[in-house]
Amino acid sequence: MTERKPPGVPFESWVDKQIRDAQGRGEFDRLPGAGQPLPPGTDTSYDELWWVKRKMHREGLAVLPPTLALRKEAEDALAAAYAAPSERIARKIVTDVNVKIRDMMFKPPPGPPLGMKPYDVEAIAREWRERRQS
Repeated sequence: MTERKPPGVPFESWVDKQIRDAQGRGEFDRLPGAGQPLPPGTDTSYDELWWVKRKMHREGLAVLPPTLALRKEAEDALAAAYAAPSERIARKIVTDVNVKIRDMMFKPPPGPPLGMKPYDVEAIAREWRERRQS
């Protein structure tokens, strides 16, 4: 790609010719990742925080306001409680998430309101037993 675009030749045609010539010479044959799909999160638009997003994706991190993160955690805890192998473990899961919900109810962080109340441990334990019987 050291040569300059000749005057009067459309830029797109000139670039296409450069690519075709390089393909003909085999310059793309042994590139890393050749023939593989693009990695997840690959976007064609420029984002100056691309490296932060890639690192967070690689490390399994997410950035949510604290109340939304707790809502997600509470939903996951409820599902984990229903899937727990024993009632004791189900009760512990719900009790632990209730502590976090109560903390956030009395010391609200910035962001959207939590809009939740602690789970009824007895009702969840009862439903856990009913699900196991059927």
